[in-house]
Order: sequence, then C-alpha cells, then structure tokens
Amino acid sequence: MPYKPGLHILSEFTSAKYNLLASSADCRKLFDDLVNNHELTKVGEVYHDFDGGGFTAVVCLTESHMSIHTWPEYGTATFDVFLSNYQRENDDKARAIYNGVMAFFEGTEIQVNEVKR
Repeated sequence: MPYKPGLHILSEFTSAKYNLLASSADCRKLFDDLVNNHELTKVGEVYHDFDGGGFTAVVCLTESHMSIHTWPEYGTATFDVFLSNYQRENDDKARAIYNGVMAFFEGTEIQVNEVKR
C-alpha cells in the first residue's frame, strides 16, 4: 500500500468567547493538553499576543504542526492541524484535536476543509 502523508484540517470559525480569542494563555494550556492527551511530541512553539488583543500561535510537532490566529474584534479565528501518518495512522487524532479546539472556543464553523495528503 502506498504511503499517505496525513490529514490537514484548515478552518475559519467564529466564537463569542472574546476572552479566549484575546489572549494566548488559555490556548497554550489547551494545546499542551491536546499534545499530551494524544501522545504527540512537541519540538517547538511560538505564541505572540498582539497589543489590543488577539494572538497567533504555532506548535511544531514531530508529527507536523497546529496553528491558530485570532481576531477578537471580529469574533473570528483560523485554525489548522496537520498530522503525518508516518509510522502510525493519525487521521482520527487530527479530527479529535480539531473537535477539541472547536469545543474549547465554542466555535461555529465558517468554513472547514480536510485535505488528505
């Protein structure tokens, strides 16, 4: 069977949780919990909070990455997660992480795309 690199989920969503969109502190804990709960390996991370609210975050994983960018003034965010299937099938984990992020932010999807690589 040929190698299938993995699943990449890209989304844009709205959230009425202004405080969660304004600062990265709670998201950092969420991302750490998701990485640990899904037995992934973090190799780097960057969190940047903007003056006036909003943040961007990227977590690099041996399995690939997840990232979020927020605009609290519009109640929106973009999120993506890509998990490689090298050595094990991770599609279910990618979907579980996506669902965890949406639940945390009480997000309503504007658009979501799954790209099977």
